[in-house]
Amino acid sequence: MKVLHIITGLEDGGAEAVLYRLIIHDSKNIHEVVSLTSQGKYGSLLRDSGVSVTALGMPSGQITPRGLRHLWRLIKSSKADVLQTWMYHANLIGGILGWLARIPVVWGIRSTILSRPEHKLTTIWIARLCAPLSWLISSRIIVCAESAVETHLKMGYNRSQMVVIPNGYDLNYFSPNLVSRERLRNQWGISSSIPIIGMVARFDPQKDHMNLIKALSHLMAIGANFKAVLVGKGINEDNQELVECIRKMGLVNYLHLLGSQDDIPAIMNAIDLHVLSSFSGEAFPNVLAEAMACGTPCVTTDVGDSALIVGETGWVVPPRNATALAQAIHSALQEWKKTEQWRRRQLACRSRIEQMFGIEKMVELYHQLWSEVLGLSCVAYSQKC
Repeated sequence: MKVLHIITGLEDGGAEAVLYRLIIHDSKNIHEVVSLTSQGKYGSLLRDSGVSVTALGMPSGQITPRGLRHLWRLIKSSKADVLQTWMYHANLIGGILGWLARIPVVWGIRSTILSRPEHKLTTIWIARLCAPLSWLISSRIIVCAESAVETHLKMGYNRSQMVVIPNGYDLNYFSPNLVSRERLRNQWGISSSIPIIGMVARFDPQKDHMNLIKALSHLMAIGANFKAVLVGKGINEDNQELVECIRKMGLVNYLHLLGSQDDIPAIMNAIDLHVLSSFSGEAFPNVLAEAMACGTPCVTTDVGDSALIVGETGWVVPPRNATALAQAIHSALQEWKKTEQWRRRQLACRSRIEQMFGIEKMVELYHQLWSEVLGLSCVAYSQKC
């Protein structure tokens, strides 16, 4: 099959990462990618892998006549068998144009909660506009998390079209690596006798870094021995709001702000415990599965499908509850001291991701769905397939 992907943008994000992993691990089909906005991080990576990428250059959150004309020409000339869209703006625009071109359309939904201020009003409006259209223009709707299904049913989406396909991970890339662990810990100047707490997340209100910092201050107050590293866009010394909060909480000597990093598997290996402190906006948090694939246990707030990902291998606490978060982290640190018990937990983390969220399983589920909608299209339009 030839699959034409239309995505809102190709910057560093969860949906963009899944699109990239899907394409580079799929040797059976031909893929082309269209970004409504810019090429971003993943556009360059896809091109380096030999994938055709077109960036339409439309302003973020806006639709331009020129961009629409260009997209229509690309869809018509692509001779694609299936059109796969990613996120609400692309679902709306690509969905309508694909339907007009009589190409079967598969939508991709990546969010569980749609509310202010976590999402722009335009995004919420477009998501709601897509609800009645889901009964007309989409052949199937891929949802990355069970928790997202209920949200979109309440908005009026067509349940019969929804299929849950969890994210999949390259377990050769995300894997235990003692060399990376030692290299980064030496670089940070942190002894192996000190447990490192880490969180990989951009600086965004829904990630609730302040909740994590409050929890760490509770740990400091009871004399817990730890260091912490924060990784992500906006997580650096230039972030005055974050730096001031850390200073007020007395955590300056406990925290390292590392900003954006390219080698996330190395980060996940270097830390001993990954924490996700989000209060909303998560569907299927990639960082939890990525950490667990490297054998790193997790503490997470109960958002999206976080509890499903960690299962019995980690700790799940209510969002926006610094006390509960601190207690869970403290429990983990206490177990970390028990070498054999901690080692069994690390192995259980890796095993859970291997069994449930390998990249091969995700790619196969996409294959099956695309084949199904192509077969339905052949019947509907009497095409020769």
